[in-house]
Amino acid sequence: MKSILAILILSAAPVLAGATLSPRNSSPGDIGSESLVRVYATSQAFDFFRPWAKKPSVMHRGLGPVVENGQVLVTAELVANHTYVELEKSGTAEKTPATVVAVDYDSNLALLQPTDPEFLSSVPALRLDSGARVGDQAMILQLESNGRIAETLATISTITITRYPLDHLGLLTYRLSTPLENRDGSFTMPAVRKGRLLGLLMRYDTRTQTANLIPAPVIQHFLEDAKGKSDPGFPRAGVAFSPTRDPQFRRYIKLKKDGGVYVTHVSPGAAADRAGLRKGDIILALNDQPIDQDGNFEDPEFGKISFSHLISTRSHLGDTLTFKIQRDGIEKSLPVTLDADASPASVSASHIFDTQPRYFILGGLVFQELSRPYLQEWGARWKEEAPQRLVYLDAYQEELPPDTGKVVFLSQVLPSPDTLGFGNVSPGVVKSVNGVTIKSLDDIARAVATPVDGFHKITFEEDPGFIMLDAAAAESGRDRLMQEYGIPAAENLKSP
Repeated sequence: MKSILAILILSAAPVLAGATLSPRNSSPGDIGSESLVRVYATSQAFDFFRPWAKKPSVMHRGLGPVVENGQVLVTAELVANHTYVELEKSGTAEKTPATVVAVDYDSNLALLQPTDPEFLSSVPALRLDSGARVGDQAMILQLESNGRIAETLATISTITITRYPLDHLGLLTYRLSTPLENRDGSFTMPAVRKGRLLGLLMRYDTRTQTANLIPAPVIQHFLEDAKGKSDPGFPRAGVAFSPTRDPQFRRYIKLKKDGGVYVTHVSPGAAADRAGLRKGDIILALNDQPIDQDGNFEDPEFGKISFSHLISTRSHLGDTLTFKIQRDGIEKSLPVTLDADASPASVSASHIFDTQPRYFILGGLVFQELSRPYLQEWGARWKEEAPQRLVYLDAYQEELPPDTGKVVFLSQVLPSPDTLGFGNVSPGVVKSVNGVTIKSLDDIARAVATPVDGFHKITFEEDPGFIMLDAAAAESGRDRLMQEYGIPAAENLKSP
């Protein structure tokens, strides 16, 4: 699987002359370098093509700011699938192990706690800078191999809502213009302004020389969750919409007011769905904040920005927002209590970190549940290279029937005497096993307990339609199969 860390695209080419120089009136004390520690994370991800095994371990390093309670803030991608994390003081090279005490992969943030409670007792916390505006300048910080702070001047060019690395949730993002050079392989880089933390680097594009930051307001939300002030996570409403700029469309939907957006989809079971919002409704305002024709509202800090900011960052799980809508020409208000996920029973998981993927092996047939990480094993072009039926089911899962459950498929066939002639079957989506409809791997485990006339009948959505597997032969050959392929267990049915 292509690591999520690869999203950070950093140039090894020489930086433009003078680009990493600080303003003449600044100094390391001004930028908060005394509040930074080096972070080393050793990670070992599972192999989704061989779900019983792990890939080789890798080590990544980053630069983490110390925040409240002597904890260190880093991107979640730095510690994904971690096996060991270590902190190092940038000035003294003192080291200590650390544990991950909070992580949110949707917002790409994690908090580390040193195992030695005194390790960071003398290190000042770096306060957040939530007052940034377009045009403000900041410094992106890295550590040289000799421990010195490397500074790169950056300018905030845009404040907007973008998809975060998992492509699962849109959150507030600061976009900075900067000619950035990668120093010492850093994957987490803080940006500071006037001695405060502006955000953490999330992406850098060498072609456009633009950096996307996880900004202070998103970090503040994450830190409040970590303190237990609310349930952890960023809310969703489960609504998709389209603009209403077309005057003919506005006349068609009888929309006489200036603003408003047209609801094109409501995720089944999501917060908006439970509140009664429907496809075809027109959202006019959110908590008395008028929504314009493009879905923006006038934020007192950032100006015009998508109303999803009111839902995802300015609200917490369990908060209730009032949607003012128009339906059939009549205005009404709907209270919507926000959820962590618009599709809690997702057909295809968007991410699986820090846990082994589920699988079930029967007579050399390897069954798995569809997930985005499995598809991403095909590399950067996985949408073109992975099995197209599975790509389609992942992309359009919200359009599937509500009772679809998980998509269980035959991911591979291990050559053995029991699987002769099955080489062209995978990957096939499983419909039933021994007459039992399959909506999860647990259903397969239950179904194989009752063979039909000594055989397991496995039916698929595609050709060849079905296959028959000798139940007694599959059972008697299990230990030999496990030994030959070095598989420690024939199944993993633990929930993520």
